[in-house]
Amino acid sequence: MHELELWLGMIATAVLLAAAARKVGAPYPVFLAIGGALLALIPGVPSFSLPPDLALALFIAPVLLDAAFDASPRDLRANWATLTSLVVVAVGLTTIAVALVLRYLLPDIPLAAAIALGAVVAPPDAAAATAVLRPLQPPHRILTILEGESLLNDASSLLIFRLAVSAALAGSFSITAVAPAFLISVLGSLLVGPLIGYCAIRVFAPIEHVPTSIILQFVSTLAVWIFAEHAGLSGVLTMVSYAMTLARSSPLVIPARMRVPTYAVWETVVFLVNILAFIFIGLQLRPILMSLPAEKLWPYLTISLAVLATVILVRLAWHLTFDTLLAPGNAVRCRKGKGGRAGRALIVAWSGMRGILTLAAAMALPPEFPYRELMLLTAFAVVVGTLVLQGLTLGPLLCFLKLDDDDLVGQEASKAREKILAAALATFADDQTEPAGILRQDLTRVLSPERGRNSSDSNLLHTPLRRNALGAARRELTALRSARLIGDDALHIVEEDLDWMEMADRGEQPA
Repeated sequence: MHELELWLGMIATAVLLAAAARKVGAPYPVFLAIGGALLALIPGVPSFSLPPDLALALFIAPVLLDAAFDASPRDLRANWATLTSLVVVAVGLTTIAVALVLRYLLPDIPLAAAIALGAVVAPPDAAAATAVLRPLQPPHRILTILEGESLLNDASSLLIFRLAVSAALAGSFSITAVAPAFLISVLGSLLVGPLIGYCAIRVFAPIEHVPTSIILQFVSTLAVWIFAEHAGLSGVLTMVSYAMTLARSSPLVIPARMRVPTYAVWETVVFLVNILAFIFIGLQLRPILMSLPAEKLWPYLTISLAVLATVILVRLAWHLTFDTLLAPGNAVRCRKGKGGRAGRALIVAWSGMRGILTLAAAMALPPEFPYRELMLLTAFAVVVGTLVLQGLTLGPLLCFLKLDDDDLVGQEASKAREKILAAALATFADDQTEPAGILRQDLTRVLSPERGRNSSDSNLLHTPLRRNALGAARRELTALRSARLIGDDALHIVEEDLDWMEMADRGEQPA
């Protein structure tokens, strides 16, 4: 019972801190991390701990599935060069740079151990960046790049980390020795994820009981992550490809009465997981400090600050160089503003806050790992340091650069509504009965630019006609996405309109 009280207290504290952050206009990840660290220093406050594998499964898997489900493959392909530079090159350069700094400041540290720490601190946490940026409405492609990066950079860093840890424990590190395992892990994940997704959607589709469906979704999410980790695959890549497969298939096979409550539950759970993850980061301060001998605290803190500076400067230097000189056709594009292209590149480069993955990976190091206490302190310093330094300045920087939202998603949603309205009306174009006339008014009210006019409850009648029309609209909507005329963001916006029309039918009430 005592543990239950502690967890309830942590959840309540996290919710209050997130509310306080919204009240003052500060990013909630910063408030939660700082609040957790302050709580950890208060005498008598108990320590919270989780096994690292459990922390990754609980804090990473649901958030990753939610982000990948909403991601637009079309938009990711459009920015492939920038994403590749951040996911592969930036992570690799950061890992190497951190390893070199460690070897310079601490010559006794094994190379493999230095590379492992570099991989731990290399991947930014886009959940923190988007939590700051979304309320400020930056250009859509900036969010696309940051969210796309978060889907993939964890995979590259965790693969490097896993191989480096194995090499450190074995006493040697060889690129030629680890390359085959790296390749098998990547290719296997990209094959297994879609296969599981293909099977899962056929299991979920026939289920008509909403709570059962939602529970199975959460169970399957954790099961996919656990299976990938036990199979030696990348949990991140497997989860991303699994979620994208679900997203491509679900619009036409999952009814609105299932989708609406499911989305609401997932949104709540993902928010809860995020706030718990960031306050959990802060609460690890006391255990980390307790594991350090007093004489090593200040030398290790100096090294941690040097690593913090390295990860920030490497990302800045690489992305600004890449965007300015190496990728003229693939840089983030949006309407011209005061900041210009350099300003847009600066926002992406400065959005390098680290999160729960960095700390959980460091905590997963075996007890006998060389310089484990240094790894833990450095991971904590990098996470909290980037959250505070970059998290508190990212919003003001965006406002100063005046990078207005280009409203690409809104424009695509408007075009999609025009197309699906025409497709829906075409299903009963020759029907001049009164119910058909009422349905035309309702469809036009919901899907046309003149949305918002009042209508009567007559739309609840003649449901076969409505269902045929809505079915045609859904098919047209998914066809527009398949043709890459709209992205997944626009699809989900318009899909919500269709869902509420379908839910208005007396025969489509949630279970």
